[in-house]
Amino acid sequence: MSQYVVGDIHGGLLGLKNVLDKVPFTKDDQFIFLGDYVDGWSDAAATIDFLIAFAKRQPCIFLKGNHDELLQKYLENNDANPMWLASGGATTMQNYTSKSAKDKQEHLAFLHGLQNYYIDQDNKLYVHAGFTNQHGPAHEYYPNLVYWDRTLWEMVCAMDSAIQKGSLNYPKRLALFEEIYIGHTPTTKLNSTLPLQRANVWNIDTGAAFKGPLTVMNTESKAYWQSEPLYSLYPDESGRN
Repeated sequence: MSQYVVGDIHGGLLGLKNVLDKVPFTKDDQFIFLGDYVDGWSDAAATIDFLIAFAKRQPCIFLKGNHDELLQKYLENNDANPMWLASGGATTMQNYTSKSAKDKQEHLAFLHGLQNYYIDQDNKLYVHAGFTNQHGPAHEYYPNLVYWDRTLWEMVCAMDSAIQKGSLNYPKRLALFEEIYIGHTPTTKLNSTLPLQRANVWNIDTGAAFKGPLTVMNTESKAYWQSEPLYSLYPDESGRN
């Protein structure tokens, strides 16, 4: 069985379908989705429909992203806060005007079922954003930090590459896990549309919400596949640009 990790989709269902057509997976392979399924391109609701159906024929782990939490609050309490609307939420909210009450309840059930993080049998951690507690994400005082925090990625990007695992200066957070897979902060901020590794952290968010592609990576071989840039698949839209 192979295991694949999927970066932030941001309503780009065409990108997800495009990249999945390239991945040589079998029916027994597991997919781990890192969250942020909505807010960006115009297929937010259709993306969740697709993921619900995909999980019926493929082993899947779905993690919660910060945008997924914001959508959940909107569907539960009609909470359309300005931060959400300005960060892609306006497109998502429009997307849901044609959805039935039954559909919305099904999507809410999906959102409630999202995991905050996942640790596999090889002690690899999968989390949308990161964690701050030196004892691991299970010990976060504020559990939602795991899909909002950026300090984990900022830390590894600032680290001296000479600091190796096992040394006194190696951050305790990193030493807890063999590898850590995150999304949340696009690699395009470092002028790259490729998955990037810093220390033992892999960032799989290659900017699909903006000008980049959507990435799927095999967590064992580190082979990866990418969609066409999302703006080319949605030429009449701006995404989060």
